[in-house]
Amino acid sequence: MKIIFLGCGTSTGVPVIGCHCSVCSSDEPKNKRTRSSILVRTGSMNILVDASTDLRAQSLENGVERIDAVLFTHPHADHIHGIDELRAFNFLQGSSIPCYGSPHTIARIRSMFDYIFTDTPGCGWKPRLTTHEVTGPFNLFGVEITPVEIEHGADRILGFRFDEAAYITDCSRIPDSSMEKLLGLKVLIIGALRQKPHPSHFTIDQALSVAGELKPRLTVLTHLGHGMDYRRDNPPLAPHATMAYDGMELDLLSF
Repeated sequence: MKIIFLGCGTSTGVPVIGCHCSVCSSDEPKNKRTRSSILVRTGSMNILVDASTDLRAQSLENGVERIDAVLFTHPHADHIHGIDELRAFNFLQGSSIPCYGSPHTIARIRSMFDYIFTDTPGCGWKPRLTTHEVTGPFNLFGVEITPVEIEHGADRILGFRFDEAAYITDCSRIPDSSMEKLLGLKVLIIGALRQKPHPSHFTIDQALSVAGELKPRLTVLTHLGHGMDYRRDNPPLAPHATMAYDGMELDLLSF
């Protein structure tokens, strides 16, 4: 199983429009961050986690020509507003794409993008999607997927565990019951917005503290803001921890 980071940036992306800070003006390619999303590749099957605002550009950049399923962590704009781009994959594959998320997330997607799910004459070319509410572990293409409930400020959203890897983004607290579901990981991918405290996102130190409890073999920080400079550890990261970058690939067999 491989994990490809299609994007590792926060909701604004990096560089931020109108910002001229040292990171936004950096010529370091790894400081250019599109909105957060990963692709989980198992055999010939691709599982997309979140349809980010930048999905079209991410797919072209990473040579993604097939999406067999989509998992949605929550219905915030930067995680779902690329949903219309899925129609290109319908055309390539000749089939609908199953989409999975919490009951709340699925309800919001069906409401916000109702044109997709209603038969309206003259609506034009639109994505062909089926929706599935996630209420417990399930299997996709031989991968055991465990939903992990986390807190994103006042919201309850989902992270996902894929066998021995987990993707926890947009998180401000992980309940004890969910921490238990994250034991024994090879790879923990966890959101870490910035150094300064935020009401709905982990800081770098908070994310590393969680990693210190779970003790994965590798921790990858994602959903990074423009306060994080890939040219230096800012602040210094713990052993076996690194910052994600767009296009980064992890092969779980190597851990």
